Amino acid sequence: MSRIEARSISVYRGGRAILEEVSFAAAAGELVVVIGPNGAGKSTLLSTLAGLFRPDLGHVIIDGVPLEGMPRQTLARRRAFLPQNPQLEWPISVERLVALGLTPHLPAFGGLPPAMASAVDTALDAFDLSLVRDQPATTLSGGELARAMLARATVATPEILIVDEPVTGLDPRHAIDSMVRLKAYAAASRLVIASLHDLTLAARYASRIVALKHGQIVGEGPLTPALIHQLFDIESRVQGEGANVTVDFRES
Repeated sequence: MSRIEARSISVYRGGRAILEEVSFAAAAGELVVVIGPNGAGKSTLLSTLAGLFRPDLGHVIIDGVPLEGMPRQTLARRRAFLPQNPQLEWPISVERLVALGLTPHLPAFGGLPPAMASAVDTALDAFDLSLVRDQPATTLSGGELARAMLARATVATPEILIVDEPVTGLDPRHAIDSMVRLKAYAAASRLVIASLHDLTLAARYASRIVALKHGQIVGEGPLTPALIHQLFDIESRVQGEGANVTVDFRES
């Protein structure tokens, strides 16, 4: 059972606090969704939790071990990180792109073991990419590339999955399908932390909302009109339950 903690982490850039005294914890079985306005620090928070940034103050801890004390290979095997708007410059096949997610687990010598080849097949099928597996990934549409990157992030079934805006650019069917898969991924005793701008999807699929504004956590729990107003200064209505929740906005 994996558990990740942010303990009073602060990140400064150019003399400005991007994150300030942020503390929260999440454990296996949760799909934690981070929401907030543009510039709130969501991407910085996720990158710091993933170990890409080292906080100027505070610590990120996985199962009692600070990230700075964890070997990089161990971290690479335990967590996967999908950044916002990932870029691809090499015309490798979609199949090869997805297989790159297995890199931390590959044996030192030889080709791709049969079990890993099977994992690639499963990931391609799960994200509706089997028909384009041999296509150069650089020729994919934005939505197809987003799905391929999510397949790459999940192919090795890491214990902790951190994804920054994973449904940006996806059509409604694939956006919902991706959120369903992320929720199921978390339900299989793994931890998923995602940032989202789509508040309806956040309300439907998150185990818990973490609300970020001006680099600070201003709320945790379910999504409410009061929290939406605090974050975005807009009136809203949250209706329904579970997978039927909708969030509507109206002028103040």
